[in-house]
Parts: sequence; C-alpha cells; structure tokens
Amino acid sequence: MKIALVIERFEPWRGGAETSTQEIARLLAARGHEVHVVTTTNAAPPPDLTMHRIPGGTLLRPLRMAAFIRRSTEFLKARSFDIVHAISPLGTGDTYQPRGGLLGETLERNVATRSSRPRQLLKQALLAMNMKQRSLLDLERHVFREGGPTILAVSNYVARQCERIYGVSSPRVRVVFNGVSVPRVPEGQRQEHRLDIRRQHQVPDGQLLLLFVAHNFRLKGLSPLIETISRLVVSGFESFHLLVVGRDNPIGYQRRLQELGIARFVTFTGPTQRTLNYLHAADVLVHPTYYDPCSRVVLEGLSAGLPCITTAFNGAAEVITDGHDGFVIESPDAVGMWARRIQELSDGDLRRRMSQRALELRERVGMQRHVDELELVFKELVETRSARSQPV
Repeated sequence: MKIALVIERFEPWRGGAETSTQEIARLLAARGHEVHVVTTTNAAPPPDLTMHRIPGGTLLRPLRMAAFIRRSTEFLKARSFDIVHAISPLGTGDTYQPRGGLLGETLERNVATRSSRPRQLLKQALLAMNMKQRSLLDLERHVFREGGPTILAVSNYVARQCERIYGVSSPRVRVVFNGVSVPRVPEGQRQEHRLDIRRQHQVPDGQLLLLFVAHNFRLKGLSPLIETISRLVVSGFESFHLLVVGRDNPIGYQRRLQELGIARFVTFTGPTQRTLNYLHAADVLVHPTYYDPCSRVVLEGLSAGLPCITTAFNGAAEVITDGHDGFVIESPDAVGMWARRIQELSDGDLRRRMSQRALELRERVGMQRHVDELELVFKELVETRSARSQPV
C-alpha cells in the first residue's frame, strides 16, 4: 500500500507521538509498504521513508496547526494514496489516530492539576480565551463530524472520550492499543546499565530506586509525588531515592523539596537519550499522571520488566493487573495510597515476582502488534473502498 502519515512535527527525539509515528512508519516500510510522511519538519528522512515538507509558517503562531492542516489537505488532494493516516487533526483522511488523546479531555485534566478551586476556575477561563486551543478544538470537531475518518484510539480510555465528548463510538471508533519498541537486552548488559546509572547519581545498588520520566512535570504529577515522598520520610521510611528524568524546569519543585526538608531524596537528571538504561537501573517506575492517553514510558517500563505504579487517568493502566505486575491508583492526589504502594514495593521478593509478570506483557504492548492491527484496519478500508467502486 501507498500510505501517507500526516503529522505536523516529525522530530522523534521529542518522544511521545513523534517517536511512535517514526516507529510505525519504519515498521510499515519494513513490511513493503511505500510510506510518505507529510510534515512541517525540515530534516533528512530515514532512507526507507519519503518526506514531504509542508510550509508551516503563519502570521498568527496560534493558528500554525490550522495552516498545516489546510496546506496538507491541498497537498493530498493533488496526489493519490491508498491510505491517509493522520496523527494531526486532519478531517479528510481515512484514519485519525489522536495519539495525544482528545483536546477536551486534555484541557479538563490540565485544569485538575491546579491546587485550588479558584486556580482551576482561572485556568478554565484562560483556556476558553486561548486562540490556539479554540483553533485546535475547531479542527478536532471537524474530524469528528458525521462522515469523517475512522478514529483509531490508542486505549479504551480514549475511545470513551470519543463517545462522551462527541457521541462517536464503535464501529467508527476502533481501539488499536498503543505499542512501544523496547529491545531485548542480555542480563549482563542490564546489570551494567543498573550499576552505571546508580554510580552516576550516587545511589547504592541495594537502595530502592524510584524513577519518574516526563517532560511535563505538572501534568504527569510530580507535585503530588513530592508530597508522597514527604509522607514516606515523615513516616520513617527513608531507604529510597527518586530520579526525575525530563527536560521540564525543576526550579519550583526543587524549592518545594527544600521547604519540606527532603531534597536529599530526589535527583533531577535533566533530559536523556538513555531512557532504557534508567529503566534498567530503577526498581519501580512511578507515573502519577493527571492525564495520559496511553503512556509510552509505562509500556516501556513493563516491557523492561519494571513494576509500574500509575493512575486510572492513564490508558496504559488497562494492561496492568493491580497488585500483579504493578499498581493502579485512582488519583495522583491519593498521597497516602501512593506512599503505601511504594512501601510495599520495598519488598524485593514482591518486586521480583511483579517484574517477571511485567515481562510477560512485552508482546501485548509491543509496536509490532500495534502495527499488525493498524495494517489490518488499513487493508479493510482499502478493500471496502474497492468493493464500493465496483459496478453493481
């Protein structure tokens, strides 16, 4: 098949949807499909992909996505593809995969990160007046209009958003659960990674190491995690360390750690290209997110055999059996429960059992399986279109 993937920015180093899109594109190409990426990014393409750069400039920066969608629509009209698969909100493609979830839910959960009702109301008002958000909502509404593309949700959580917000459900909405590509690493190399990262951050090998990975510290729940750390220390539980990995600004969080007198328990590493090494070094992945359509880092952690604790606001929680291969906690703000679960995972025998069970999820959360399912949807859509075009 000749497949166009439409994504405004195609910079896989950013992580998230862009990393996933590159993995999908290259796996499709490896299966013999002709893959074209339609994007504003001006970069040399991998040899197995064809890149089409769409000018992204506009006088009003908040309308950049709308300009990209308009120009992409014109570009695609002039060309023939078997499948147009959009990650950005293109209403004229065959499929739309909102890898970041739906904007309405994203905004609602962003408001929930505010610590008081007045702050939440202020955030709601600011978002309502935000030109960029209003433009993106218009684009999303157009995608969900009657007769629009098939919606491929990366989790049941996202599928429920489609029905709640737009009244759109199966069969137009299909769940193609998210996937990740995590290489299998020999045990000796895993141990090297573990010792190297711990030595770098002065964490003894026997100490419980918690790992938090995010580029949006507020949305992914670093504030309640810090309160959890304080709760643990006050209770007398001190044999642990937390590594915070990501490129967000740490200053406000460091100030709060100082106020609580617990700064020595937390290290901010900054961003890294060695996420897998950190997963191998850690004992537990903590992801108290306020919103995640289906977190890549949780799926990566499970694939690497790392017990994960996350929230019910994360689509990735759907593959975790609570108490079996990780824990799912209702809210990031349930600080007492977070502290309790972390303390439970200080038990090495429990961690080892959970680790083995997490490894059993590798194929279920793998990108190969994800692309298998995408390919089936694409083939079905092509066959349906072909059948409709046949004379009766």
